[in-house]
Amino acid sequence: MSQSSVLLHCELNNTDHHTNQISVDQLILRRGQSFKVTLTLTKSFNGDLHPLVVTAMTGQYCKNEGLLLLKPKHSESSLTSKGITKLIIFPPANAPIGEYTLQVKYKDEEILLANLVLLFNPWCLDDWVFLPDEEERQEYVLNEEGIVYRGSVDYISSMYWDFGQFEDSMVNICMKILDLSHKHVEDPADDVSNRYDPMYVSRIVSAMINSEDEHGVVKGRWGGPYFDGYSPGHWNGSYPILKQWLKTYYRPVKYGQCWVFASVMCSVMRFLGIPCRVVTNFVSAHDNNGNLTIDAYYGEWGLGPRRSHESVWNFHVWVEGWMKRPDLSNEGKFDGWQVLDPTPQEMSGGKDPLVDIYEYMFLPALKAFFYLVADVVFLGGFFYLCLCQVRPDGSLVKINSDPKRVGQNISTKSVGTQKRQDITSTYKHREGGFPWQTGNTLSFSLEID
Repeated sequence: MSQSSVLLHCELNNTDHHTNQISVDQLILRRGQSFKVTLTLTKSFNGDLHPLVVTAMTGQYCKNEGLLLLKPKHSESSLTSKGITKLIIFPPANAPIGEYTLQVKYKDEEILLANLVLLFNPWCLDDWVFLPDEEERQEYVLNEEGIVYRGSVDYISSMYWDFGQFEDSMVNICMKILDLSHKHVEDPADDVSNRYDPMYVSRIVSAMINSEDEHGVVKGRWGGPYFDGYSPGHWNGSYPILKQWLKTYYRPVKYGQCWVFASVMCSVMRFLGIPCRVVTNFVSAHDNNGNLTIDAYYGEWGLGPRRSHESVWNFHVWVEGWMKRPDLSNEGKFDGWQVLDPTPQEMSGGKDPLVDIYEYMFLPALKAFFYLVADVVFLGGFFYLCLCQVRPDGSLVKINSDPKRVGQNISTKSVGTQKRQDITSTYKHREGGFPWQTGNTLSFSLEID
């Protein structure tokens, strides 16, 4: 078989796959959805007698799981007298995302058909990131403009943010973020094979956004001077940060704080096809010892307080990604918005940092660092403020606690409008029930060790 030409129909395919905003010249597809390719050969062939086999390979070093045997369907008769055959190729809905090399095998010959990029597909019912509402898909996947909330619980301010997930070079940038992760460096085959899982990919992105991992995108700084970079308040878009990271050969961009980390992560997640939104929590707790309280210690006479590394911040910003969680429940009760925090803080001590907060209550051995924002201490256990007295013998006496102060006005941009949406009820328990009893479930994650 001799190949004379391949027509990839990039503009048509990318439009069908909602990726034409990224490119109309490069084949960028979503899994779980077919695409068309026209193959023109110098000789006719009989597809019934000698069928074509299309093989897709991702990763330089991949296990068998990195190989996809895609059975093409012919849109015309399988016997093509003029050597022209139109192929319809279907990438599985659980295929690993990333860069692929597509080859055609006919008899004993293999021919390079195309190089393509495969993304998650929130339009596909069988994809774990499927989002049923079209307006939400437009907002959380395709919208390049957003609003980030800052300030304090009494004075909430909004700032415009340009996510720019479809700007030039975003294909290279996002693929490089995945390939430079320490998971990929340590075991490329295992990493590539696991990219079918949106939660796994989300963890990788979360870790790579901050510079705690080698080649991380943004370096954090919570006070000046910023003379060797830009202050966190300088930025109002993700693309200048990501472009600088790429141009400087993956050196961390200086500097960022929580809203910068979260917004840059949101851009990468939306590019990859994972529905994502930026969320701000006002009066946000940082628990240092895993006891689910923010403790303040004072001596018996009000002098000599014991030093505590725990704190409550005016606000903190993270992201939520939409996906199924079959690893937590086969019944789907943990499917939906998952909380991920790319701001560098504390590592998970070697444990899996992705633990649903309700599961965390039942499996204390999996304790990790969280920003928790609800108002009960047992079986649902989010932080509350606790004032303790330290007696001369070192024992503690609880003086007072405030279960309501932490976690207020949790905010994100509304779908299709510039208004602020308060989503506090999806985090904090309502009277007489848990969030999962009202259909609101969330999972919390941090960067990978």
